[in-house]
Amino acid sequence: MNRNYNDLLAFVTVAKEGSFTKAAGLLGVSQSALSHTVRGLEERLDVRLLHRTTRSVSPTTAGQKLLESIAPRLAEIDYHLEMVNEFKSRPAGTLRITAAEHAMYAYLWPKVKALLLDYPDINIEISLNNSFVDIVADRFDAGVRLGESLDQDMIAVPISPPLRMVVAASPLYWQRHPKPLTPHDLVEHNCINIRLPTHQKLYAWEFEKDGKPLNVNVRGQLTITSGQAQIDAALSGVGVMFSPEDKIKKYLDSGELVLALDDWCPPFDGYYLYYPNRQLSSPALKLLIETLRYQR
Repeated sequence: MNRNYNDLLAFVTVAKEGSFTKAAGLLGVSQSALSHTVRGLEERLDVRLLHRTTRSVSPTTAGQKLLESIAPRLAEIDYHLEMVNEFKSRPAGTLRITAAEHAMYAYLWPKVKALLLDYPDINIEISLNNSFVDIVADRFDAGVRLGESLDQDMIAVPISPPLRMVVAASPLYWQRHPKPLTPHDLVEHNCINIRLPTHQKLYAWEFEKDGKPLNVNVRGQLTITSGQAQIDAALSGVGVMFSPEDKIKKYLDSGELVLALDDWCPPFDGYYLYYPNRQLSSPALKLLIETLRYQR
């Protein structure tokens, strides 16, 4: 049998309202079209479902039995459809985000942890990765990256103020070694090298003054990937580090670390949350964007 559930909805509405005119208004169709639909249902079932008079419409015995059987089921379907619509408009679901360690702890996690407490239907998976990640190919919803390294086809939202990299060492180290006057002088210092995870190359320290960039390949006893160990080495007097200023601010404020080459370290664009398509943003992603957005 060819089943058309719109026919059933039409019948239930007419039977409940007791009027083709009222039912047609509720369903947004013409009275004649509605009458034709119900008549077609009766013909397919080969049974009369409604008594029709000039003043009223009422279900037959067969119609009443059908009404009692299917009306609750149609109401249940409506309920579940509303639940789906609510899910579409309510922040819920899982978000996968890739971020570098510094961005994660300095700008992502402080706000994400509050969001998780306020929205129990949101799940967030964060992948810590200091290398560049193709968020589309690797099926991430969003990523966090410095503004200068964003792909142009990505939508980007600032989540941090401008940043800058700085040169620092402990007072003990500077007592033993004269501070560099230019970045070139760093080749004479015991520098804590950083190995880039993307290319497995040593990171060339990047400087700029009067609009002119200068990269220096430094040398030293210790090479490290990232993290607290780099700071610990500098605090211990092992050597000179190159770090985001905000990452070591408390040590600079306490005097445990001291800057050098300050005039060679201008600010640059900070971190951005980036994602591929604004139109595909889920309510959960939209909420995350507004939660992380940096207000200048």
